[in-house]
Amino acid sequence: MRTLTAFVALICTLALGVPARAAVAATPAFNSTVWALAFRGDTVYVGGSFTEVTFRGHTYTRKRLAAFSARTGALLPWNPTANGTVRSLAVTVTGRPAVYAAGDFDTVAGARRDSLARIDAVTGRLDRFSHTVSGTVATLTVGNGRVYVGGAFSRVDGTVRRNLAAFSHASGALDRSFHPGTDGRVRALAVTRTRLYAGGEFTHVNGASRARLAAVTPTTGKLVTVFRPAAPHLVMDLAVSPTGISTGTGGPGGRAVGYTPSGAVRWTHLFDGDVHNLAVLGGTTYVGGHFDRACRTTSTIRQLGCPAGYQPRVKLAALDSAGRLTAWNPGANGTYGVQVVTADAGHRRIGAGGAFTSIGGAGRYRFALFT
Repeated sequence: MRTLTAFVALICTLALGVPARAAVAATPAFNSTVWALAFRGDTVYVGGSFTEVTFRGHTYTRKRLAAFSARTGALLPWNPTANGTVRSLAVTVTGRPAVYAAGDFDTVAGARRDSLARIDAVTGRLDRFSHTVSGTVATLTVGNGRVYVGGAFSRVDGTVRRNLAAFSHASGALDRSFHPGTDGRVRALAVTRTRLYAGGEFTHVNGASRARLAAVTPTTGKLVTVFRPAAPHLVMDLAVSPTGISTGTGGPGGRAVGYTPSGAVRWTHLFDGDVHNLAVLGGTTYVGGHFDRACRTTSTIRQLGCPAGYQPRVKLAALDSAGRLTAWNPGANGTYGVQVVTADAGHRRIGAGGAFTSIGGAGRYRFALFT
């Protein structure tokens, strides 16, 4: 474990450009895939399909939801349980801090919760926030006093909501003034003060042509008409930055693409497998997926193949502000690789979760923390 600690510390120092602690604490091991991560201070919240978490030789029951200390790696007593896979997590710190969870479950802590739940971030107690969803919820994000959700659903609490909905964080009620709609599944959301970005499998938003990527106003869901991107393939994840929005896509070779606020392409980088997820920290875009190689040079939006050849980047990579491949190359293993990458800007660290069992050849069971 000390060898891995030194390895991670070296990666962090060279690649993130920030001092790595002399002793990076070990992190817990999960017995199945990690699909979702969220940070609150020194606490890391984890969601997925796991049922057990092991730390320093002790194994604990944690059914698809867990929390641990980023500083020490110790598992925390926070222990709600979900009866199905948790796909997305978000934390809000306004008022009493809460963790929102979305996924394939229909009970949390033994109580009925239809794909959505709100949990006390400190005690793990289930909140009264409860809604009926006709379909599935795959993603959520918080901002502007609201909780935004996306997925493949037709109604919420009996009210028509086509794959997008919002709730008041204060009251927990469905926001009836926010009612955009898409004609296909929403896989990813990202919010700013003036926009809610949505990505997925749709071709129209509010009846207007918007293939796979769009922006709506965060208060009413009206289409932001000045944002007119042309996403080439299925959008699997989104990340906002001061320069615009970045997307991770599937298709024939995965792509990470940076767009301006108007939807113009800033850069594109091609990989040899899907880009499942990405996060932006300090101008660097960290990318995760099931790829094994990345193009040596930036690509065009329609490019297939890499004329300049590939560089090995197994399941994890990083791109600079111009979309160029950096030297960051931790190397996760596994067929499916990385399913979530999340940035903690306040502490300048990156969390990665998925189905991998090693980083750089050393054991890291479905979670890694780069500080």
